[in-house]
Amino acid sequence: MRKWTGILAAACLCAAEAAMAVAPQTSPRPTPRAGGEGTAVETQAATSNLGFQRWIDGFHARAVAQGIGPDVLDASLSGIRYNADVIQRDRNQSEFTKQIWEYLDSAVSDTRVANGRTARDANAPLLAEIEARYGVEREVVVAIWGLESAYGTFRGTTPIIEALATLSYDGRRGAFFEEQLIAALRIVQAGDVAPRAMTGSWAGAMGHTQFMPTSYLAYAQDFHGDGRRDIWSDDPSDALASTAGYLRHFGWTTGQPWGVEVVLPPSFDFALAGERIKKAPADWAALGVRDTSGAVVPDHGRASILLPAGARGAAFMIFDNFHVIERYNTADAYVIAVGHLSDRIAGGPPIRARWPREDRALRLAERKDMQERLTRAGFDTEGVDGIIGPRTIAAIREFQKSVGLTPDGYASYEVLKRLP
Repeated sequence: MRKWTGILAAACLCAAEAAMAVAPQTSPRPTPRAGGEGTAVETQAATSNLGFQRWIDGFHARAVAQGIGPDVLDASLSGIRYNADVIQRDRNQSEFTKQIWEYLDSAVSDTRVANGRTARDANAPLLAEIEARYGVEREVVVAIWGLESAYGTFRGTTPIIEALATLSYDGRRGAFFEEQLIAALRIVQAGDVAPRAMTGSWAGAMGHTQFMPTSYLAYAQDFHGDGRRDIWSDDPSDALASTAGYLRHFGWTTGQPWGVEVVLPPSFDFALAGERIKKAPADWAALGVRDTSGAVVPDHGRASILLPAGARGAAFMIFDNFHVIERYNTADAYVIAVGHLSDRIAGGPPIRARWPREDRALRLAERKDMQERLTRAGFDTEGVDGIIGPRTIAAIREFQKSVGLTPDGYASYEVLKRLP
């Protein structure tokens, strides 16, 4: 799985995922008790707020230099404070990753599928108009809506300008978040939303389909021509049109599937798997690749074979539209979830292959350890960063061949245990 980037905030869960992971709470933090941990947190926040206010003074001049009006700055920055909760969320992101089947169990649950069909049907005229204008199938738009905000139910309530200012001041990814903050102020200056009505996730993603401010400026749509691009209100029109417009901009092909679940022959050469190798479906068929019914996959264009859980999990033949969804979020699990959820909403079947549910995800330290061990053993990963990218996958394949394992390139705990 690759890094979480693109139109969404880097390395953050969207509002929908966070809301579905735990029951909603009436307060974002427990009320601190005198003399307890809460007091320390409050003291730290108060201390940080002093530096934060000095940072705001310096930022004011930088924002004016980039064309933000003093009146917009006064209206937007007045009263905001260092948001310790945002920093706590940013710093406490888990080093663990879910296995793809665990992610899909939630992302494409029966409840999410049923709610998706309800949302599609309840917005049928709007979605038909969006589909006609942008050429993106309504189920795909609805699937992204479902993953990003549970069909508008959890759009996020964090004040975006305060959150982005806090993250900019904090400095860990200061340049990125200051760029987003300037973009957020441009949105306010354009009159699309009032500063206090600009809410979303703690990392800056906004609205029904969780656009970051820079992506909003570049791609948001005023679908009904009322002079505002409103992705925050209960009316999802502009948000859903913005999502469709974004996908079309990056090359969505009407009528092409994102991917098709396939069955590989026992003799399949796993060196052929991966997004870098593309063949026509007929050429894959000549190698024995079939869909789950045993038929040859129709010719939707050149395609790759993706094995998100290695040889013991599901296999997919993926087409160009897979890579268009990647522009929204580059994680394979996310793209598969959007594609599969859209198929299920449209009446398609569940994934039929079994997953290796006995496997567990590797911790970040274990992924780095694997890369170090592979390189020491003569299978160079060209770096140790904990990211299982093409070079690491190739190194794993070569190691697997050397010890008689199926060379699928999958970074499993079994491979880690076998490495010297």
